[in-house]
Order: sequence, then structure tokens, then C-alpha cells
Amino acid sequence: MNEPGDIQAFIIHLTRAQARRPQVERIRAACPLPVQVIEAVDGGALSAGEVEAACSRQSLHAPRYPFPLSPGEIGCFLSHRKAWRMIVDMGLKAGLILEDDVEIDGEVFANALELANEVIDRAGYIQFQVRPVKDKTRILAKNDKSSIVQPRVGMLRTSGQLVSAAHARHLLQLTERFDRPVDTLLQMSWVTGVALSCAVPSGLSDRTQQAGGSTISVPKNKTLGKTLLREIRRFVYRSRVRTCSNRHFTPIGVEQ
Repeated sequence: MNEPGDIQAFIIHLTRAQARRPQVERIRAACPLPVQVIEAVDGGALSAGEVEAACSRQSLHAPRYPFPLSPGEIGCFLSHRKAWRMIVDMGLKAGLILEDDVEIDGEVFANALELANEVIDRAGYIQFQVRPVKDKTRILAKNDKSSIVQPRVGMLRTSGQLVSAAHARHLLQLTERFDRPVDTLLQMSWVTGVALSCAVPSGLSDRTQQAGGSTISVPKNKTLGKTLLREIRRFVYRSRVRTCSNRHFTPIGVEQ
């Protein structure tokens, strides 16, 4: 049994993605926390019944997500739900969830994680992004080495994140069925009740290509017309998300 206040790291790894196994070991070696590897859900191996039980064909939240989910996106969402469940069941204060295609800069990451741990109870969900965080004007916490900021529009990707036990429990209840990829749901603070925060600098970088490429395949349109239509739908959807984000944004204990 874990002691109250413990945090632990979880690496989500798809067993058949053997090319990523060396990267999993690199992450394990560089992570300053105890690490457990979680077997990712293989969306391509799910039965039609399992997909139907998890994924709603009808829109559950506004704005409506304009694309059908790929098997990889469904598996990714279920894998994160698996990690949230482990955070709750193990009695942790919070869990650090890492995907298996990241690289850790030990010192930078440790500094960011220490600061994130100090505020995770009130932040709920803190991202460790592999891309630059452009909106840094709302500062939740900072020291001389790291900051925890709240972008007005939540950022996509789930490469790394510290999730409190309370928020993990809430997300499990909220996502018994889902209608969009996990990162697009998480950025909807008007649905989740929590505006995403980001650790800056995160100490994580993207190693997807070096680790063998993406394991989430999204259907590729072969014609120019279909490609253009998809991009238009994506643009409209993201515009609506920005509008909702601006309308519902509530800073959490912002320091100026």
C-alpha cells in the first residue's frame, strides 16, 4: 500500500510496438520516480462490442467532434483510462503518466516535476508538453527554474502529465463513454471542470520518429478534395474550441 502523498510514474507502452522498448527503458532510467509500465490497449484488437461499449457514435459534448475515431485513438483513450484507474486504485496522491515516445532531460524534468507536485492538488492536471507553450501569461506557480502556467486554450497531446487522484477519479466517471480523442476531451475545461496547466520548461522532448513512428493511425484521405474538406472541418472545430475556452476560462489561484 502506498503512503498518502505518494506519486508514481506510469509508462503507457503497446506490447507489439517492439521498436519502442529501448525508449521505454531510457524513460525508466531517467525518471526520478518509481516507474510501472502499463500495457496499452490495442485499439485494433478490440471487438465491435468493446468499441461500442467505450465509444459513442453520437456527440456527447459541444462542440461536436467532426471525425470518426480511429482504432488507435480509441486504444489511446482506453490506455489513459487504465492509467487513471491505477492512480485511484493504488491510493496515490497523483500519477505521472508518460507515453513511450518521449525523452527526459533529467535535471530540467526533475525541477518541473517538483514544482508540479507542490500544486497538483489544486491544479488537477498538469501537462509536460513536448512543444513550446506560447501562452505563459497566467502563472499558477513559479520558482527560479520552472513555472506552472495556464494557457487560455488547453494544449493537445498527452505525451506527459501529472494527474491528481481526485481528478483521475472524476475523469473516469466522466469518460465511461467518449466521443473524441483523449487530448481533445481534456482541453475542454467547460466539460472536465479543470483548465489544463503546463510545466515550463517541461524537460520532455518528442522521440516518436526515433522510437519507430506513431502507433496511432488516422485514416488518410487519398483525394485533394477529401483532404481539403478534413482541414476545413478541423479548422472550424478548433475555432469553436477556442471560443468556448475563452468564454469559460477560469484561472486557478493565479500568481502575478
